[in-house]
Amino acid sequence: FLTGLKFMTLLLPKCGLEMETSLQFWKQNKSVNWGETDILILEQQEKCLILNETLMDVSIRFRREMDKGLCRDTNPTAAVKMLPTFVRSTPDGTEQGEFLALDLGGSNFRVLLVKVMANGEQKVEMESQIYAVPEHIMRGSGTELFDHIADCLAHFVDKMGIKDKKLPLGFTFSFPCQQTKLDEVIAPEYKSHLDFDIDIVAVVNDTVGTMMTCGYDDQHCEIGLIVGTGTNACYMEQMRNIDLMDSDDGRMCVNTEWGAFGDDGALDDLRTDFDQDLDAGSLNPGKQLFEKMISGMYMGELVRLILVRMAKEHLLFQGKTTAELLTTESFNTKYIYAIENDKLEGLASAEKVLRDLGLDPTVEDCIGTQRVCQIVSTRAAHLCAAALAAVLRQIRDNKGTEKLRTTIGVDGSVYKSHPEFSRRLNKMVRRLVPDCDVRFLQSQDGSGKGAAMVTAVAYRLAAQHAERQHILDTLRLSRAQLLEVKERIRKEMVRGLSRQTHKQASVKMLPSYVRSTPDGTEHGDFLALDLGGSSFRVLLVRLRSGKRQIVDMHHKIYSIPQETMQGTGEELFSHIVHCIGDFLEYMGMRGASLPLGFTFSFPCHQSKLDQGILLKWTKGFKASGCEGQDVVTLLKDAVHRRREFDLKFVAVVNDTVGTMMTCGYEDPKCEVGLIVGTGTNICYMEEMQNIELVEGDTGRMCVNVEWGAFGDNGELDDFCTQFDHIVDDCSNNPGKQRYEKMISGMYLGEIVRNVLMDFTAKGLLFRGKMSERLKTRGIFETKFLSQIERDRLAMRQVRSILQHLGLTGSTCDDSVLVKEVCTVVARRAAQLCGAGLAAVVDKIRENRNLNRLSITVGVDGTLYKTHPHFSSIMQETLQDLAPQCQVTFHKSEDGSGKGAALITAVAYRVQSEGQQ
Repeated sequence: FLTGLKFMTLLLPKCGLEMETSLQFWKQNKSVNWGETDILILEQQEKCLILNETLMDVSIRFRREMDKGLCRDTNPTAAVKMLPTFVRSTPDGTEQGEFLALDLGGSNFRVLLVKVMANGEQKVEMESQIYAVPEHIMRGSGTELFDHIADCLAHFVDKMGIKDKKLPLGFTFSFPCQQTKLDEVIAPEYKSHLDFDIDIVAVVNDTVGTMMTCGYDDQHCEIGLIVGTGTNACYMEQMRNIDLMDSDDGRMCVNTEWGAFGDDGALDDLRTDFDQDLDAGSLNPGKQLFEKMISGMYMGELVRLILVRMAKEHLLFQGKTTAELLTTESFNTKYIYAIENDKLEGLASAEKVLRDLGLDPTVEDCIGTQRVCQIVSTRAAHLCAAALAAVLRQIRDNKGTEKLRTTIGVDGSVYKSHPEFSRRLNKMVRRLVPDCDVRFLQSQDGSGKGAAMVTAVAYRLAAQHAERQHILDTLRLSRAQLLEVKERIRKEMVRGLSRQTHKQASVKMLPSYVRSTPDGTEHGDFLALDLGGSSFRVLLVRLRSGKRQIVDMHHKIYSIPQETMQGTGEELFSHIVHCIGDFLEYMGMRGASLPLGFTFSFPCHQSKLDQGILLKWTKGFKASGCEGQDVVTLLKDAVHRRREFDLKFVAVVNDTVGTMMTCGYEDPKCEVGLIVGTGTNICYMEEMQNIELVEGDTGRMCVNVEWGAFGDNGELDDFCTQFDHIVDDCSNNPGKQRYEKMISGMYLGEIVRNVLMDFTAKGLLFRGKMSERLKTRGIFETKFLSQIERDRLAMRQVRSILQHLGLTGSTCDDSVLVKEVCTVVARRAAQLCGAGLAAVVDKIRENRNLNRLSITVGVDGTLYKTHPHFSSIMQETLQDLAPQCQVTFHKSEDGSGKGAALITAVAYRVQSEGQQ
C-alpha cells in the first residue's frame, strides 16, 4: 500500500497540487505501519507536490492565451477563443416583464416562463418544463433538432396559455458559437416552424446565463463559471481590449471557451500519461484538453485509468482487474463525490463502488482509491483556480485598482455536488490573488433564468437607449441646420456693419482701430495687461528687429477674487493697478514709464485705438460703475490714485485681436483671430468700405465681431434645447450671449450636468439615484469633458470624476453614457463654432472677389487647445460649409497679452513713420 502511495506521488507531481500532504495523511492513519525511511521518502515527495509556483505559472500562461484570443491578429490561431457575446450590461435591478427562455446544453433542455418584477423589490417568478432530446435527434440533422425544439416550445406556450402574447425569448446555447450580434445564432433556424410569434432577443452561453442570474442578486457579479459536465468561464471585458470589436467604449461579456486551453501544446508539460490516455480514447482527441483535466465528464474516467494502472503494477487489488474496471467510463464522477464525502462514509462508499466493479477490496484498497479521488479532484479545483486568477487579474488591471471586489456566479454539478471542490477552489483563488476580494455565489436557478435576464437587460437597455437618444437628438445638428446657422450669422454680421441696423444687430461688429498687422520691424520695450477672466497677466515684452525677430517676454499671473469681480469698478481697477505695481517691482522697474497695451476681453465700443467703452460685462463679471465707461480712463484714474508710476496708454484691444496679432507676427497670412475658451469670440480684417461706423473707405480694419451675443435676438431659438434654456435662466446674464452659452468652456460642463440630471430623474442613469453634489451648479467642470474624451482609458477617468461628484455606486454602463453625453455636447459646440467661422471666411473671400481664399486663423483658448476632438470637428465643419476657403490654423502659444504689446508696437511703428 505504501508503495502505491509512493507511486502516485511520483507519478503526479506535474499536476501542480497543493493539497492535504502525505504526512498529514499518515498522521490521520497511524494504524498503518510506517517506517522512518518511508516517512523520509514522503517528506521528499512532499516537495514535489507543492506547487503554488506551478499554478501561478499556469495562471500566467492562461493570461497570455487570453491576450492572444482578444487580439485580432492572433485570434485565428489562439486556443482560447475569447468569443464576444454582445452582452453589454449586467442587471441593475430595474428590469421587469415576462420572458421566455430556452436552456439547451445536454441530453435534455428546459423551457421557462420568467416573470421579472421591480416594483419596490426585486422579484422573479419562474415556471418551467424539462423536455428530453432523444439520442437519434442529438446525432441527426440540425433541422430535426430545431424542429424538435420548436415543437416543445409550442407545447409549453400552449400549456401556459400565452400563445397570443408576443414574448421576448432568450436562448441558452451551451456550445461554442461565433456571434456578430446578440440574437444571431439560431433565430433563422426554427422561427418558421412556429404557429405563434416570438421575439428572439438573445442567444447566450450557459456561463453568461449563470453570470446574469447571479448578477440579478449581486450587482458586483461580473464573472460566470461552470464546472459540471464541461467547464467554461465568461467575464465582463473592457471593449477597448476586444480587438474583434470596433468600439472602444464600455464593456462586453467575453465567453473564454477555456476548455480548449492547452490544445496548442501550452499544457503539455503538465499533462500526465493518464491525461494522454484519456484524451486518446475520447470522441475529440487533441481538443478541450483543459476541460479534460477538470470537468465532470472526464474526472471519473481519469480515476479509473489510474486505478487500472495501479492494479497492473500490483499496487492495488492484489494486482487483479475485472472486466467492469476495464470498461471505459465505468467509474462515474458521482462516485468521487460519494467517496470524498466523509472519511468513514467515504471509505464505505469506496468499498461499495469497488465491489460493484467486481473487485474484492481491502481497507487499504479503499483508502488508496479515496486518495486517488482526492488527487484528481484537487488538481481539477486548483487548475480551475489558476485560470480564474488570470481572469481576476485582467479585470483588476482593467479597472486600475489595487484591490478588486467582485463576485463570481457559479453553476455546475462538480462545483455544487462535490463535497470539497468549492472549498479547494475558493481557497486557492484567494491564495493566488490575495489582492482580490472574491465572493462565490451559486446560481440557484440555472442558466435558463440567466437567458431570461439577458433578454430582460436587452429590453431595458433598448428602451432606455431609445429614450436617451430621443433626448440627445435635440443636441445633434444636421448639415442643413449648420448651413442655416452660417447664413444667419452672415446676415447679422452685415447688419452689425451697417450704420442703420447696427443698434438692432445682435452681432455688434465693433471697429478695433487696428489697421495693420506686424511686419517684423517693430522693436522696443512694452507693457501688456491681459484681462479676460478670473485671472489676468501683466507682461513685459521686448521686441528686437533685424535679420532675426526676437521676442523676449516676462509675465506674472494674478487672480481676481470673486468679491472684486462683482464689487465696484473702483475696487476692480485699483486691484489691477496694485498688481501692475507689484510686477514692475518684481522686474526691478519701479517708477518706469512704458507704453502699455491693454487686452480687454469684453464687448467695447471704440472710436480710437486707446479708448474702449465697455458695453456690458460677460464671463461672470459684474463690477458696478463700469458699463458705458472708458476702461482706459478707469485704469488711468486708478494709476493716478496710486501715484507710484505712470503709463503711456497706446492701445486697448480685445483678446481675439491680440491673438490675431500674436499669430500674425509669425504668419503674415493671419487675418482672423479666434478664441474658444472660457468665452468665445472672433475678429477679422474687414474692408473699410464695409464698416459704415468708421469714416474712410480705403484699406482694412480689424473688426471685433462679438459673436457670443449671436442669438440674443432669437436667431438660435429653434436650435436651443431645454438644457440651453436652463443654463441661460440660471446664468448671471439671462437672455444674453446665447451663442457663447452653446459653445464656450464656461457653459459646456453645465449643459452636460443638466442632461445627466434629466437622465437620472427619468431613471436612465445611475439607477435613478441622484447625488447632492450633482445638483450643485457648476460642479461638472468643462475640463471634465476634455479628460473624459482624451484617451482609451477614459472609462477610468469617468469613474474617478463620478466619484468626485458623489456617485460612488456608478457602473461602467453609467460611465459609457456620461461619455456619450460629453461627446454630443462638445461636438455640437465645435460644429456651431465651425459654422460661424465658415460665415467669416466666406465673407472675407467674397469681399475680395476671390474664387478661392487661402488664409490663416490664429486660435487661442483652453477648450480649443485641450479638448481632444474640438479642433478637428470644428475644422471638418468649416471645410464642409466653406469649401472654397483653404484655412490654416495657427495656435497662439503666448496668449493674447503678447498681442496687445504687438499692437502697441505696431502703433508706435506707424506713428514713427508719420502715418495716421
